[in-house]
Amino acid sequence: MNPVERAVATETGSTAPHKAVGRYAWYVLGVLILVYALNFIDRQILSILAQNVKRDLDLTDAQLGFLYGTAFAIFYATFGIPLGRLADRWNRVTLLALGLAIWSAMTVLSGFSESFGELAFARIGVGIGEASAAPAAFSLIAAYFPKEKRGFALSIYATGAYIGFGISLPLGGWIADSWDASYALRAAPLGLAGWQAAFIAVGLPGLLLAVWVFSLREPARTETPQSAGLPGVSVFRMFGRDLASVIPPFTLWNIARYPGELSRNIAALGIVALVSAAMIWLTGDYGQWIALAIGVYAIISWIQDLRYSDRPAFHLICADWALPLCLLSFGCIALLTYSAAFWAAPYAIRTFGMSATAAGSMIGVPGAIASALGILAGGRLSDIWKARDPRGRIFTCMIGAALPIPLIALMYTRVDLQAYLLISPAVYFVTAVTGGVCVAACQDLVLPRMYGTVGSVYLVGTTMIGLALGPYGTGKIATITGSLQTGVLSMLLITPITLTALWFLSRRTTEAEATRFERARLAGEA
Repeated sequence: MNPVERAVATETGSTAPHKAVGRYAWYVLGVLILVYALNFIDRQILSILAQNVKRDLDLTDAQLGFLYGTAFAIFYATFGIPLGRLADRWNRVTLLALGLAIWSAMTVLSGFSESFGELAFARIGVGIGEASAAPAAFSLIAAYFPKEKRGFALSIYATGAYIGFGISLPLGGWIADSWDASYALRAAPLGLAGWQAAFIAVGLPGLLLAVWVFSLREPARTETPQSAGLPGVSVFRMFGRDLASVIPPFTLWNIARYPGELSRNIAALGIVALVSAAMIWLTGDYGQWIALAIGVYAIISWIQDLRYSDRPAFHLICADWALPLCLLSFGCIALLTYSAAFWAAPYAIRTFGMSATAAGSMIGVPGAIASALGILAGGRLSDIWKARDPRGRIFTCMIGAALPIPLIALMYTRVDLQAYLLISPAVYFVTAVTGGVCVAACQDLVLPRMYGTVGSVYLVGTTMIGLALGPYGTGKIATITGSLQTGVLSMLLITPITLTALWFLSRRTTEAEATRFERARLAGEA
């Protein structure tokens, strides 16, 4: 058996019995679920507070979509890349704890915002802090769980998002309504409105949870320092270079070190700027398209840098079209998922006259339970299908992309509240099926040392396409047409693109996974 075959056998476990998962691994997974739940509470609470924020700050639906999606997503995706690389080289537990402390503090700061600009700044800070969470968590789970159980473990982890979602809506609505009712006839402490108090209340616990996370054990890495890209270079120097590769204008200085790349980078910058200017002219939304342009340019700059700084990773992530197809298809899935999730509560409040408290409990709690069941079902199905067919995870994603179409169309055309509430959990169930599967599908295509990096690359697709465009696109169409229903239903048009990309991916993924060690070796992997 040659070295490449031994590496494949070791990583897949084909030469030894399946490794048992110890109790401590499940304990770590439990803590990671709590972190992810808080992650989504801080992220999703804007949904139930949207109507009050819109009223007090005099915002449009497009601006709400920007605050929830783009302001958070661009910086989440951009900083996720260097932080994902850092997760592959440094102490993942420390990185996760520091990120948790930062985004919790910025959530508290959101509660003191008094303008659109201040709230956008705080949301950017939340995005930067949360950018460390997923890559570090993905890498920790990959270290604690063997490959044959990883899809299910990642799906269990992903239930944290839906636990957080289920808590954020009723909790946020209850805090906001109770606060406003208590201080309706007298001045509130610090002059805070109910929605501001809600942000502060959900942000503070994260500072305590960060201390708990610090207590976790960092698992030993199976890679040598050479295979992790560390020969003779300090971790933080590498991190500084990674930051410079995505943060303008340092990108220009960083890329100038490589022959011929500066002119290509400037040309790409010019094209991105022209497209952004055209979109601003068409929509009038400066913040949306400037932020998106910064994110797109940062990703282009990082790809250029990766070609020289880590050629094996570049060849596995960028040179083969399997992973780009993953990003496109999974991003399109996320576009529909984020749009439906964010606007469900505001739609019920506007259309059926529900209070924030009622909408939070009647949509959030059943939606969270259904989503958790959906993501577990999807993870389990993908593991079973993957064992029988290398394309099993992709086929599971196809199911998760197709099933929401009729249910979302049915949900957002109901004229009575009971029917809307009855269909809502079914929508959350089917849109959650792909939650843990997509990450596992991306990890299948790279080496173990690249799990943190590919986790951050996966987030680029789900945030730059899904989160940055889904809620904003829905809100913009709703602003133009005067109908939130039209805005949500218009997002269904993305599904044919999603299914087409997944079909092409299914034709490539088997060979891409089977040859990843050999392709990495040919690109210089030790």
